[in-house]
Amino acid sequence: MHLPKKRFQEKQALSKFYFDQIGKYIKSIQLESGAIPSNDDGSHDPWDHIESIMGLNFANEYESSKLAFEWLLNNQNKDGSWYSKYIDEIPIEKNKPSHFAPYISVAALHFYKIFLDKEYLESLWPTVQSAINFSINLQIQNGTIPWSIDKNHEIEKDYLLTGSSSILKSIECALAISKIIKKTNNIEHWSRSYDALSKAIKDPPGKFDLLKDRTRFSMDWYYPILSGCLDNKQIEFYVEKIFRDFYIKDIGIKCVIEEPWVTVAETCEFIICLMISGRNDDAKKLLTDILNISDDNQIPYMGWQYEENIFWPEEKPSWTSAALIIAADSVMGLSEAKDLFLKDQSTLY
Repeated sequence: MHLPKKRFQEKQALSKFYFDQIGKYIKSIQLESGAIPSNDDGSHDPWDHIESIMGLNFANEYESSKLAFEWLLNNQNKDGSWYSKYIDEIPIEKNKPSHFAPYISVAALHFYKIFLDKEYLESLWPTVQSAINFSINLQIQNGTIPWSIDKNHEIEKDYLLTGSSSILKSIECALAISKIIKKTNNIEHWSRSYDALSKAIKDPPGKFDLLKDRTRFSMDWYYPILSGCLDNKQIEFYVEKIFRDFYIKDIGIKCVIEEPWVTVAETCEFIICLMISGRNDDAKKLLTDILNISDDNQIPYMGWQYEENIFWPEEKPSWTSAALIIAADSVMGLSEAKDLFLKDQSTLY
């Protein structure tokens, strides 16, 4: 097993400036339309785009962040959704994932927590409201939400635990926004949807991933923690599972159980889970380790193949940089949005 070259020494002082430079990298690849490419072919999906907005927020790139939100406003479908992949403003994959749309509420609340711009938050509200309603209008009786509408406008009959966990956090943030701007007409309906989806995530057997077994992916074991609905016993169960099956000492978290491949984004998302679980020292250790999977300018690669001793693939996705920023903020408390994933936002306003 090969470890990546040490790029960060513990004696160095990590600072907000260190991660601001990573946020500026995200800005540097943004297009004039506001789109933030995340793939080598110049394409992006809306969830990754929204994740990247939070990297811009953190780095105080106010105008770039607004431009990225404007891309979302300009490209939202009439039903509140976005397509699954674009090149700039041209959709190239036309299914509509249910967890892509509502994630805008997370970035919008993140924007507000950093910039305190209530007027702009209010301007985003119709888009946020429509996006949340798109997803929860798909909800079925057991609380789960189909993962996508396909290109032929048919609802796909599977329900992803990861996607549903993201939706739950998005509803939580939308409820917080509704309180901030005093637009409370959706609260009762959204709260019922939240409770039903929360109940399903807490008791997932037979409800999710019916057509394909996804338990070999690490995110299926930590995304329920990010959803914000689990109790301490459930959180500890998932954390121990990740450490047992996916953790590679001194490197990070594998994406897939059988592959010798540690990924920065999965590791960073798990770092946030460790902070939620109160395992702060473990989170700090993982953060220090994952910084090694980066180039000479501290921009993270997607991952590290520890048998072949290479960064793989040799891409530096915008959303990977954003995930690292969010994890660092959660651990180090570098911005006013530091608690976004650590606390129930709907109870703070």
